[in-house]
This record gives sequence, C-alpha cells and structure tokens, in this order.
Amino acid sequence: MAETKGEITIFHNPACGTSRNALAAIRAAGHEPKVVEYLKTGWTAAQLKDLFKKMGVSAREAMRVRGTPAEDLGLTQPSASEAQIIKAMTEHPILVERPIVVTPKGAALCRPAEKVEALL
Repeated sequence: MAETKGEITIFHNPACGTSRNALAAIRAAGHEPKVVEYLKTGWTAAQLKDLFKKMGVSAREAMRVRGTPAEDLGLTQPSASEAQIIKAMTEHPILVERPIVVTPKGAALCRPAEKVEALL
C-alpha cells in the first residue's frame, strides 16, 4: 500500500458522520484524497497490519465494537488474539473503526474528525 508523494487516502464509510466530516475537512483544506470505501473493497491482513503499524495501534485498539459482530465473534474477550481479530476484520470489514486517514505526515484514526488536521 505505497503512498505516492503528497497522496492522501481516507478509508471511508459514507454512512458515518465522522467519516463524512473528516473527508469534508480534507477537501476544505484543498486536497482531493483517494477515497477507499472499505465496506465495498474489504481489507487484506497485510493491509491492516501495515495500517496498524503506521498508526501505532493494535488490531484491538482499531476494532469497532458498536454496531458490529465483535462481541458475537468473541473478539472483545481478552483471550482474542491479534491474528484472530485481523482475520475477523478481513471477513467483516465493519469491524475496523473509521475513518482512517493516511498522508505523507502519517496515519491515524480520525475520531473525532478534527484529528485529520494534524495529518494535513
């Protein structure tokens, strides 16, 4: 998932207000990001590992619980491993918290949406 110089990527869920606000902030700052609707495209394990490394977070820290099957899948249990969580995220893209923004300055989960400003 190589970023080209100056490229901004947002992993976006258009149904999410925070994600829409982050995208609007990027555009308001004069950038046209690459928009990845991850619920349509899905994730690969390698892609998630790379993103989490760039963000400095674990899969557990990047996992969305509300409105997802995380609890039903046992992923909220302390015994759930990183590998299990990442595998579940590839099978259920909704399990990844959003929006994730990647810029030449770094990568972050932009909740609240104002966090995107530090990446621009």
